[in-house]
Amino acid sequence: MILTTSTAGTTISDFMNRTAGLGYLGGALVLTAMLIVVFIVWRVSGQTMNVERINTFRGEVLYWVATLVSNTLGTSTGDLLAHNTGIGFVASTVLLTAVLILVVAAHYLTPISGTALFWVAYVLTRPFGANAGNTLTKTHDEGGVGLGTYGASALLFGLLVAMVIYQSVTLRRQTREISDESGQVTAPSGSV
Repeated sequence: MILTTSTAGTTISDFMNRTAGLGYLGGALVLTAMLIVVFIVWRVSGQTMNVERINTFRGEVLYWVATLVSNTLGTSTGDLLAHNTGIGFVASTVLLTAVLILVVAAHYLTPISGTALFWVAYVLTRPFGANAGNTLTKTHDEGGVGLGTYGASALLFGLLVAMVIYQSVTLRRQTREISDESGQVTAPSGSV
């Protein structure tokens, strides 16, 4: 479903911004208003907004509607940052990285709702991914680093493999440490 909502979000964003003529700013404003409405409806419905505890059909529907609108908003926001502001792909990627770091810091250092921070991060990861991808693939003349599609894909695939290996090694080490301490094997907290 995530892949479907991501693809649909890109298509809807392109339709709103380009075909319907709203432009990147107009599309982003409409989508922001739509997401606020979805969250208000979700809140007054009595359904939990904590995405880890959704267990009803109505909650699932609200979650997926919010996901679709969030993905669409993220695409529109990425286009807005890269094109309308004039800062380009690299600077917009750096800006989004800084904002995502602030969201992570807010999670650990403030009493701001984890659910609210989740949705902020969720919306921001979409323009981050699009602009980071464009930063890697676009030529220097277009404001990128010029790796091209194959080079960027190889780099990102290598990073993915490295992260999976790191996570696997870390999980095994934690499992061994817990096993050594208690004499029996148990899954570490936070494992997937």
